[in-house]
Amino acid sequence: MDQLVVGAGVPLSDVQWARIESLLPNRTPRWGGRWCDHREVINAIAFTFQTGTQWVRLPER
Repeated sequence: MDQLVVGAGVPLSDVQWARIESLLPNRTPRWGGRWCDHREVINAIAFTFQTGTQWVRLPER
């Protein structure tokens, strides 16, 4: 079974992304703050979790 774990700084593969994409809400604007691309946000969360980097210190990618 394919793991959803990625290496530090390695974005999710297309196969991994396909497994979780349908679990996320659609990006139809409603209320609240702005929302970025789901894949970009999930990759950033994984990066901060795996490296211990603070959110404000994420590299510009």
